[in-house]
Amino acid sequence: MDISTERVKELRELSGAGIMDCRNALLQTKGDKEKALQILKEQNLVRVEKKSTRAASQGLVETYVHTGGRIGAMVELNCETDFVARTTEFQELAHNLAMQIAAQEPICISEDQIPKDTDTDPELACLLLQPFIKDPQQTIQDLITETAAKVRENIRVSRFARFELGQAAARVAELEKESTAHTDA
Repeated sequence: MDISTERVKELRELSGAGIMDCRNALLQTKGDKEKALQILKEQNLVRVEKKSTRAASQGLVETYVHTGGRIGAMVELNCETDFVARTTEFQELAHNLAMQIAAQEPICISEDQIPKDTDTDPELACLLLQPFIKDPQQTIQDLITETAAKVRENIRVSRFARFELGQAAARVAELEKESTAHTDA
């Protein structure tokens, strides 16, 4: 079967995979773009999984302040090299993560970080499990995996913070109430 250069190029733009990987996936699926995308996605998961143990000590800190300046977020996103940290894909991922944190208020990065005595829904509490605000069909983990496959490096969220105007004062008042309740008992 002859696969046109245009089809390979189109699949490459959709997947971020290499030219030969795209061509081979199209040959394997007899030109079916959707099946080829699925094959490339599975290959990317394997590649990303192999790289997940590598040290990710480079990266950047990205901030996002929502219109009006009442909500802001900061995220530290790490990768293996400073070269990748300067790429458009990596910077866009960091910006999208900061925006996600501002919008969805996660309390932790992954499910294993949820406090044991809480009965919160992991999908709401964990950043990596949340549906991406720009594409709810994709989780944040999927977004990170996709970018890691494109840049061919391990990517890891190290930490984040979210700020909302007046929220700290409300939390202090809540702690004071708890404190007086314990001393009265």
